[in-house]
Parts: sequence; structure tokens; C-alpha cells
Amino acid sequence: MNTAGKRALITGIHGFTGRYMAAELEAYGYQVTGLGSRPGSKPGYRQADLLDSEALRALLAEIQPDVVVHLAALAFVGHGNANAFYEVNLIGTRNLLEAIAASDKSPECVLLTSSANVYGNASVGILDEATTPAPANDYAVSKLAMECMASLWHDRLPIVIARPFNYTGVGQSESFLLPKIVSHFRRRADKVELGNLDVWRDFSDVRSVVQAYRALLDIRPLGQTVNVCSGKSYSLREILAICQAITGYELQIEVNSAFVRANEVKTLCGDNSHLRALLGTWDTPPLEETLRWMLMAD
Repeated sequence: MNTAGKRALITGIHGFTGRYMAAELEAYGYQVTGLGSRPGSKPGYRQADLLDSEALRALLAEIQPDVVVHLAALAFVGHGNANAFYEVNLIGTRNLLEAIAASDKSPECVLLTSSANVYGNASVGILDEATTPAPANDYAVSKLAMECMASLWHDRLPIVIARPFNYTGVGQSESFLLPKIVSHFRRRADKVELGNLDVWRDFSDVRSVVQAYRALLDIRPLGQTVNVCSGKSYSLREILAICQAITGYELQIEVNSAFVRANEVKTLCGDNSHLRALLGTWDTPPLEETLRWMLMAD
């Protein structure tokens, strides 16, 4: 598909995923405009609050993008303000959809990023898109509510929903688990304090995730929800062992009860067969490769 010169709008462009998404789309010839809540002076960047519906309407009327990638969200599960999850992830997304619909140009595709956390504490088997959601915290509920709300717009906007499982890479905040662990190994800290060691997660590489998002924009499986995941889960203990093997350094592990969340999802492993069927070919590097990239980054 020829995407040269097409206009792409990325919300949350200053975030971890947004930077990689911008580079991916630019590599395919898109003219990228980024939206964020913080001031910025880079060309193509616009500051706007998702809760300011009038400002969003004005911006969308001006930008008139061919595709939209909605990454902006309050994403950290341990964030303390429950109301903020709903304000940003639900109301903010609705304001964006309303602004897109009100603009003079209908885009070819609007990709909304949800979260595999909507599946909740499913501890058995591989989770596919037909798995009944059972969100276990306010973050997950806000994302599921966003999905339900977006379904009201399917007749007016070309929406695709991506449900990414965990993913990581260079530049992710140390408030997330793997970057925290990597940071401790990189600086050869004496010890690291963690929560529950007996959790299993499906991890992808951020570079592969944005490739999947870009491909979904091209293919446009409109009205569909698509898992983006590796299909393999790793325990926290395995991840620590991989980091130790790569660095040759042994880190003392201490379990801090303050980091153990009562409503934590114990196991998340996704089925990516729908994604692979849509894209033809897609894969993410083994977690060892991603961790090596993070551990050895300049």
C-alpha cells in the first residue's frame, strides 16, 4: 500500500510507544502530527488536552488526518488516582472520537489501543479475543469501558481496537517492571525490591508492537478487536534469571509487601493467531533478545 504523503495523527506521541510509532510511520512515508498534553516545540507537534473537547475539535478540523493512532492514556496500573483513569482513558477517548467525527474529513482508519488487562485474572489457557473480559482494577475497567463506548461509533468511524499485552524496550519508564529490573542490573545495584515474584506475563518488543499497529492501519479490519502479543508468558523469576545470565551479575531480590497488589492479575498470556492471520507474517523477538537490547543500550 502506498502511504507516502498520507497524514497520520498520533496521540500521546511523547510517550514510550508514541516515539516508536512516529518513527515507524515516518519510515513508511507518513507525515506525522503528534498530539500531547505537555508543551513542545518540535515541528508537527500540537499540545492539546483530551478533556478539552473544543480544542480537539478545532485541531482535528485543521489537521484532517488520513489515519489516527490513539495511544494517549493513563497507562500505569499502580497509579493512585482511580478517577483519572476514567477521565483520560474513557472520556478523553470519547472526546477524540467526537472531534474526528465532527471534522470535514473521515479518516481511513482510527486505531484505538486498549489493554490485555481487560481479561483480568484468567489463569488458565491462552487468552483470545473471544475470552470474556473480567477486569480486576480501575485501569482495566476504564479500558474495557473505552472499548464499549467506541462500539457506539462503529457506524460513523473506521475503528480498529488493539489489545496489547505487556511490551517493553529501551526508553520505557522505570515505573514499569522490566525497565526497573534492567536498570538495577545495568548499574549493578546490590538489591532490588519487587512485589509478587510468581506472576506470569506475555511480553513483546515495542518495535514489533508498532509494526503491528502500522500494519493494522493498512489492512483495516474495521470493527474488530485484535490481540497484540507474543503468545508466550514468562514468570518474573525467569526474567530475573535471563538478566543474570546476560550480565553475569547476581542481584539480591527482596519482596516488599508494599509492592504486592491484592488485585494483581496473576497470569496473562495471549493468543496472537488472529493478528497473524490478518497480517500474514508477524512476530516479536524472543524476550531474551529484547532484554539484551535494553541491558546493553548506550
